[in-house]
Amino acid sequence: MLVDSHAHLDDPRFNEDRDAVIQRAWDAGIRKILTIGNGSGPDQMGCGVPIAEAHDWIYTSAGIHPHDAIKVEERHYSLMRDLAKHPKVLAIGETGLDYYYDNSPRDTQREVFRRQLALANDVNLPVIIHTRDADDDTIALLTSENSSRGVIHCFTSGEKLADFVLERGFFISFSGIVTFPKAQSLVAIAKRIPLDRILVETDCPYLAPVPNRGKRNEPAFVADTARFVAEMRNMAPDELAARSSANFHSLFTVKSS
Repeated sequence: MLVDSHAHLDDPRFNEDRDAVIQRAWDAGIRKILTIGNGSGPDQMGCGVPIAEAHDWIYTSAGIHPHDAIKVEERHYSLMRDLAKHPKVLAIGETGLDYYYDNSPRDTQREVFRRQLALANDVNLPVIIHTRDADDDTIALLTSENSSRGVIHCFTSGEKLADFVLERGFFISFSGIVTFPKAQSLVAIAKRIPLDRILVETDCPYLAPVPNRGKRNEPAFVADTARFVAEMRNMAPDELAARSSANFHSLFTVKSS
C-alpha cells in the first residue's frame, strides 16, 4: 500500500483524463491521495473538495500558496476556517515562503504564512509547508507560532532545516526530485532521517521521478520515488511503502463524516 501525500489533481493538465489518472493510481497500489487545496488562488482553495468527495480514498487540504499571498483578503481566512470543518479536509496548506520566484512581496508572504500557521493551531490541523530559499524565515515563523505538527513537502532544503523541523516533530516528504542525478545532497538527507518521519509524494503534475522525468507527473508515479528511497536506505520497497503510509496516518487524522 502506498500514499501520495501531495498531489494537485485539480490542475487543468488533468482535465481530459482525471478519472483515468485516478484509476491508474489505484491500479498501482496507491490507497490514499491528498490533493492540495490551493487552486489558482485563494478563491479556489476548495478546489480539492469535489474530487475528494467523489472518492472515499482521496482527501484534500485548504490553504494559500506563497505565490498567491498578494491576492489575500481577510475573507479568505474565514473561507479557510470554514473549509477546515469539512470531513475530507485534513490539513492547512500548502502554505509557506518562496523567495526563489518572489511572486508575492516577502513581507506579505511572511504575514500570510504566519496567519495560516496560527489558524492551523486554532483548528487543530497539521500544516503543509512549501519553503524555497527561505529556510531562516521558515524556522523563525515556525518558532514564533509554536508550530509542531506538519510536513515540509517536496523537501529540497539542507540539514539545518531538516534537523530543526524533525526536532519540532514535523515530517519530511520527498518528491521525484530525490531521484534526479544531481540531487546527491538531498539523497544524503533522505538516507539519514528517522524512518518514522518520511513521507513520499508526487507534487503532480510537476516533478515526475526517474524513469518518467519530463513527463506529466501523476499519483501512480509515487511508486517510483518510494522504490528509490527504499533502495538507497537498503530496505524492501514494501517496507518503505508500509512505513510511509503509517506516517501519513500518524500525521493526518481522517475525520468522521
